[in-house]
Amino acid sequence: MNRIKTYGMAERADYFDFDIRAQQVREPLEQPHRHEYFQIQVNLEGDTRQTISGTTRPFPRGGLSFVLPYRVHLVPHPPGARYVIVNFAQRFLWPELAVDALDLEDVPVSQAPALAPFLFQEYLDFELDAQGLAEAETLIARLMAENRRRGFGSSTAIRGLLLQLIGLVCARYEADLLHLARHHAGSSRRESVRRVLAHIGARLADNLTLNDAAAAAFLSPNYLAHLLKKETGKTFTELVAERRMALARDLLAHTARGVAQVAHAAGFADEAYFSRRFRQLEGVSPTGYRERLRGDGARPPPEVGQEAGKKTGNEASQQGRQDTPRNARNRPRIA
Repeated sequence: MNRIKTYGMAERADYFDFDIRAQQVREPLEQPHRHEYFQIQVNLEGDTRQTISGTTRPFPRGGLSFVLPYRVHLVPHPPGARYVIVNFAQRFLWPELAVDALDLEDVPVSQAPALAPFLFQEYLDFELDAQGLAEAETLIARLMAENRRRGFGSSTAIRGLLLQLIGLVCARYEADLLHLARHHAGSSRRESVRRVLAHIGARLADNLTLNDAAAAAFLSPNYLAHLLKKETGKTFTELVAERRMALARDLLAHTARGVAQVAHAAGFADEAYFSRRFRQLEGVSPTGYRERLRGDGARPPPEVGQEAGKKTGNEASQQGRQDTPRNARNRPRIA
């Protein structure tokens, strides 16, 4: 699976706090990627689509894209497209917001209203009409001019203009944003966890890695590790081990597979290691676990190709011995 690159401000911007540029300044990124900073993209010409955290949405002329740090995304632009990209660090716009970038979804929009478009980009298409786009272009021109000047008070002016640009969208989508804030708090995190658990469940027999699971959930490995611990209280390794053992218990209880087959089906390459881990967690060996279940009345189904109720050679031989009277040889002969 291809690794998804995470970019820092130094790689994609001229300044470490804020930068704004038109499409011709840097080569566009043509593969899904993520970055450590916030990004806004304004589409000035050329209808396309954007993909963010596994969701694909329209991105027409007049559209704005709001990307949180560490969100996997991609906007492929057609030939002749015109767009502007705004990058900024969290501390630049919210110096008072003492929250890790991985926990931004926990911040209520009442505390930081300008976060709202970033939090709910996966659910809404932010588009401006002709008048709104004209206002946005005016703000963009002033941002570019102030970014070039970089004189006394420039940071304050840039911060104010940036908030106006975000506020333009918040005002037009106020009802939608407030509805999402009330009813979809944490839904993005839950969906990410669901994707990861589905990825694990479908590949228990494979060599599961945090990097591959993160790519499947469109997240960075660090963010995924943080998210799983926060949402489930467990690490990625613990979740994988838990689900492998659950599968092993199910196979021991409901199939006639041998211990080695169960171990391999549950993702353990070494039968001895599987048996040790099983005993540590269950307090009994895999064979003992199966025998205990059988003692409670559970019976595994016959192996594939073996008809239900049909006795194997050993079983028939054993049954034959049981059907023969034990003392037949010692009975007295009748004259």
